Amino acid sequence: MDTPPSAKRVATILVVDDDKNILQVLEARLSFAHYKTLTARSAEEAVELLAKHPVDLVVSDVKMPGMGGVGLLHEILVQWPHIPVILLTAYGSIPDAVSTIRSGAADYLTKPFDGHQLLQKIATLLGRVEEQTPKRAPNGKAGGKSVADVIWGGKSQNMRGFYGILERVAPTDVNVLILGESGTGKEMVARALHDFSPRAKGPFVIVDCGSTQPTLLESELFGHVKGAFTHAVRDKKGLMEEADGGTLFLDEIGNISPEMQTRLLRFLQERTLRRVGDTRAIPVNCRVIAATNADLSALVKKGEFREDLYFRLKVVTLHVPPLRERKEDIPLLTERFLETICVEQHRSKVSVAPETLKMLMAHSWPGNVRELKHALEGGVVFCSGSVLEPHNIQLECPQDIMPEPAVPAPAPVAPAPLAGADPLSLEENEHQTIIRALERSAWVKKNAADLLGISRRAIHYKIKKYNIQIPGKDQDE
Repeated sequence: MDTPPSAKRVATILVVDDDKNILQVLEARLSFAHYKTLTARSAEEAVELLAKHPVDLVVSDVKMPGMGGVGLLHEILVQWPHIPVILLTAYGSIPDAVSTIRSGAADYLTKPFDGHQLLQKIATLLGRVEEQTPKRAPNGKAGGKSVADVIWGGKSQNMRGFYGILERVAPTDVNVLILGESGTGKEMVARALHDFSPRAKGPFVIVDCGSTQPTLLESELFGHVKGAFTHAVRDKKGLMEEADGGTLFLDEIGNISPEMQTRLLRFLQERTLRRVGDTRAIPVNCRVIAATNADLSALVKKGEFREDLYFRLKVVTLHVPPLRERKEDIPLLTERFLETICVEQHRSKVSVAPETLKMLMAHSWPGNVRELKHALEGGVVFCSGSVLEPHNIQLECPQDIMPEPAVPAPAPVAPAPLAGADPLSLEENEHQTIIRALERSAWVKKNAADLLGISRRAIHYKIKKYNIQIPGKDQDE
């Protein structure tokens, strides 16, 4: 019986072929020889598996749809050069296989292949890798910290699984697509991927595709030369060039125009760019990480996002869980946020009351971690002591989750809309905004003025102008 080379652990072989029958035969043969196997029906699927699982050797067919075996070999040589690749090719394609080996493949076999010969080649290559692979020192600038230390995600089961994938993907150079709702911390995840990568000492460049006007995005990304358009008075280096040697983070990638999608795809394929108005191709070596809260696969089906660009970006896909799916992380997040908020606001440490924590745990958090942080920031502002009480926190729907107060507070008297006012008028909007500010500040005029960014004199004038009735005693006098 064929056995793998002696080792302390079982080697993992990734088998790639679009023929399901061949995959089954190879998987059975390798399993019988005591190897652990992973299978993929395409080169694109294989790259995803390589990014998520440790692999010792790849056996791949050459002729497959998509990038095929040659494209897969190129990706492995760039991203995982320590992994040997054995190519399977038809008899009539031997010259092509030999040419590919010269490009970096470890070996090849012709179909139909001999199973014993395949196992022999695998054993030889794995033995060679074991002898030649040096122990790698950790890369990055995280200072010995773990991913969990850098990302304030907590210790829930969802986040532990997420950390494992992140730690596996970060040291590679593959493109990553980060999916998640608004406020889940996609930018923090992207920064962790950079900090734990060999590119950590290089730049981390952020491009907000959602807020940059389409007409300006091309110049922002690719740069321009003097005279390319009106007001182009000097050459400008684009953000892609700025990211050379580091990481380019494209936030809200789903918002880019079809024209920009085409240019970005060409950049990902060729790793060169041309500034607007220039004819020179400039090589740029950067890792691309994209993020969005949109359903890109749905946009692809609608024809609003290029399918080839989508697959280029999603070599590895990371899904950031929303806060409502990991509420057990809220106590730790609250503690950490309060520590930093108190330092930023130059005040003594604030702890959280049990009733407040219960309220936070009950909230649905549609704004995710960002909403939690902002709620705590506001709570610290209104907290007069050292303990954060429930009434200090203003949430989106507090009436659904706030515990009953020990002493009922006087009900605020909300005036009806201004007589004859258009609900959409600026005057009525100002009227309602002042009422909301007063309610959030417990009807303390000074605090409401601070929230609105106006003077005490101005808020007194507005209250009188709109005949707003303050419930109970006037607390600002």
